[in-house]
Amino acid sequence: MEKDTFQQHFQQLYEIIQKARTKALHSVNFEQLNLFWQVGAFVDQKIIGGSWGDKVVDEFASWLKEKDSSVKNFDRRNIYRMREFFVSWHTINWSLGSSGLSIVGLSKPQIQTTDNEVGKIVVSAKPQNPEMPSWLGVIPWTHHLTILSGTKNIEERVFYILLTEREKFTVKELRRQFASSLYERQKLSRKNIVPVNHPQADKIHQFFKDQYVFEFLNLPDTFSENDLQKALVSKLKKFILELGRDFTFMGEEYRLIVGMRDFHADLLFFHRELQCLVAIELKTVEFEPEHLGKLNFYLEALDRDVKKPHENPSIGLLLCKTKNDAVVEYALSRNISPALVAEYQTRLIDKGVLKKLLSEWYDNIESSPDES
Repeated sequence: MEKDTFQQHFQQLYEIIQKARTKALHSVNFEQLNLFWQVGAFVDQKIIGGSWGDKVVDEFASWLKEKDSSVKNFDRRNIYRMREFFVSWHTINWSLGSSGLSIVGLSKPQIQTTDNEVGKIVVSAKPQNPEMPSWLGVIPWTHHLTILSGTKNIEERVFYILLTEREKFTVKELRRQFASSLYERQKLSRKNIVPVNHPQADKIHQFFKDQYVFEFLNLPDTFSENDLQKALVSKLKKFILELGRDFTFMGEEYRLIVGMRDFHADLLFFHRELQCLVAIELKTVEFEPEHLGKLNFYLEALDRDVKKPHENPSIGLLLCKTKNDAVVEYALSRNISPALVAEYQTRLIDKGVLKKLLSEWYDNIESSPDES
């Protein structure tokens, strides 16, 4: 047999091994979380019933340590964390929303999606549920603790749980998403970035944002497009963390030859889930309609000369310092190519300002008359 054939066999066998290992790790994680859930449920029942208090919890922690020193992580602090974990979720009843999940590839809790909402969770109270919902097992215990301490409501928690599973965030990376106010930014997003002429049109808005935060670049107040490009490439790992892990970097100043002339796209990526090239153009000024002409030209060149036959049409992302939503809407309304326009910030956005805007947005939704 050919050596290449053996290599293919080896790769197939390796994938089988990796799949089994991943499944085993997931099973171990689920069982650990389920144990913490059961402990939390038991302690909560005793405390609510009045038979347990802080002193009894302390006594149990000491008793367990003396009885079996090999059992770790059951001190007073962790026991109360287990109770918090249980209490936070056990009264939630998930019901199916009409538009499905807002984050691709996941089917745990059911979430409704609207034009400017990342996900609206439909919840209702029900009697105490002693069983842990299986979808909570998709992330480790430390991530659950981080999310519980860093979020304010159920919807925000679910958002970060599903995103953490998809993007495989470390705890440090997850905290960075809190600091950049990702949830609030997504909620306030206008979602006017979904191209209509693309095989993956129903998925695209789930992998792109209306606003990006590049606080990690440490750029001065005034900078050029070249400064921005070089800074993003030099901090590529953090840049991809902000974009999403499905983005694979292919090059900067990517060369395209058309009519015996050289042209260069600022940044080129490949998106694994969407199976298409993504050209990113950078602007240090407010969005102008003429910016789309150059981007569309690059997309045409990529589709004709770079795209593989099995890949989907290329997507363009125009990153501007600011944008007027009305101008963007008009500019994109007759744009044939799948192009998206987004803003970027080089400083962390004041979370208080975003929360105020989010509160005003909710007030407007509640005060709007129901559509008939």
